[in-house]
Amino acid sequence: MNRIDKLFQQKNQRVLNIYCTAGYPEAHSTILIMQSLQSSGADMIELGMPYSDPLADGPVIQASSSKSLASGMTINKLFTDLTGFRSSINVPVILMGYMNPILQFGFEAFCEKAALLGIDGLILPDLPIYEYETEYGRLINKYGLKFIFLVTPETSEERIRKLDNLSTGFLYAVSSSSTTGNEKSISLQMNYFKQLHDLKLKNPVLIGFGIKDKQTFDAACEYANGAIIGSAYIKALENTDNVQQATKEFINGIIT
Repeated sequence: MNRIDKLFQQKNQRVLNIYCTAGYPEAHSTILIMQSLQSSGADMIELGMPYSDPLADGPVIQASSSKSLASGMTINKLFTDLTGFRSSINVPVILMGYMNPILQFGFEAFCEKAALLGIDGLILPDLPIYEYETEYGRLINKYGLKFIFLVTPETSEERIRKLDNLSTGFLYAVSSSSTTGNEKSISLQMNYFKQLHDLKLKNPVLIGFGIKDKQTFDAACEYANGAIIGSAYIKALENTDNVQQATKEFINGIIT
């Protein structure tokens, strides 16, 4: 059974998924950050593959991606950095990124390598449904990777059900139709979260975009299985020389 399935089987509520950018804050930081997230209580890690034109990312994550790219991060380097990471990381790990660099790497080669290293799933916001159904979904499934689609407050019920049917790990519910790190009040989206909950979807639902502290995490968890935090964590790493301590303090502030 995939680690994502096991996680939701064991812990179906208040699942905390933390996003971090590979190669940030330093080129060599990736594994240390992942270890720190796991030891501090994160249930899942969403590892961002930096890209020069990230459509879904707000300014904080874009800036972390730019710094990572400037330090030489590539898919090849990331895979080298991740070699053997399963010796110390047990939580599910998802790669989040965009199609262009993956296609340059070779889509099937990417899936094969990711699975070989121990990656559990993929989030690719710019992979359209049609291409997933007709070409890429087959390759993702071939290598046992989960695939997570995103829905927004503007997504129709028909499309939500289709995306839920296609998703194989969980459904990523974007709290608003903007980018990561937006400041739109989560409280304004409670009806949307309730509507998703009432649809009784087959996949667990995690809410992202704008989740930044205990209050917003708790609000998201009222109607979903958990939440995803990205920009707020990246901010917590910006001005620290001790990523382990900064990570511990950040996560403690959310789950305690």
